[in-house]
Amino acid sequence: MHDAKSEPATLSNTVSELGEGPNFEPETNTLWWFDILGKLLHERNLSTGEERHHPLPFMASVIARIDEERQLLATEEGLYIRNRRDGALSLYCELEAGNAGTRSNDGRLHPSGCLWIGTMGKGAEEGAGAIYHVARKTVTPLFRNISIPNGICFSPDGSTGYFVDTTKNLLMRVSLDASTGLPVGEPAILVDTSDQPGGMDGSVCDRDGNIWNARWGAGAVDCYSPDGTLAKRHRLPARQTTCPVFFGPGLTNIGVTSAWEGLSPDQRESDPLAGQMFAFTAGAAGTPESSFRV
Repeated sequence: MHDAKSEPATLSNTVSELGEGPNFEPETNTLWWFDILGKLLHERNLSTGEERHHPLPFMASVIARIDEERQLLATEEGLYIRNRRDGALSLYCELEAGNAGTRSNDGRLHPSGCLWIGTMGKGAEEGAGAIYHVARKTVTPLFRNISIPNGICFSPDGSTGYFVDTTKNLLMRVSLDASTGLPVGEPAILVDTSDQPGGMDGSVCDRDGNIWNARWGAGAVDCYSPDGTLAKRHRLPARQTTCPVFFGPGLTNIGVTSAWEGLSPDQRESDPLAGQMFAFTAGAAGTPESSFRV
């Protein structure tokens, strides 16, 4: 493993307490991401540099394109459809109805157009969360007793899924039916980082199947080959990095969200860029995100 040489830059100096869920939409050349705890959806038009910040009535963590008029949001109260024109929200389907103690966390669209979405306790209670598969309005539990679901991503052909429970720091790999995104086998450990500082957070795959993982507490994005070898590490100027996303022409840049959640005043002073979004040249290329099929 070697440290990558490309210098990261600040992509957005908007500060989020818990920046998460970045998504790039090539159709509009727009980056979307959340401040989960601040109940905000951020929007940055990369053509103009203009940013807009949309208040939400609840915590949300994942956004996905449906079509030119609608988006899907994963929230603490279930999955909602967002109207782009006026921001109106309507309930699409529930995830954990009646459970006010959990919220959505990491998630990603599978190439088939289904959603994998994780939930967790609002106080990160042990085993309080799960990972679900959502195809249209059919919600299927995949993995239970998850404390902090993260690292959800898929190989470009959709035949392999990845996820992690950050409290365990084990990157899991599972074989999938590429046409549905449903598992066809049991998860196995691909990478064990339980003895290393920091925690495995959000991930995204490039077009060669490498897994790019943000490491909370280490100020880094790590690139693992499909066999689990750590190939390189990109250092970033905020310690609590949360999730990467490929963006830009050819999807050759990576944007990374970060957080100041849990930092004391002294720690924030020593980590002045915490909560901002950063970017670096990946030396790799991503694949376009699917649209959610309703």
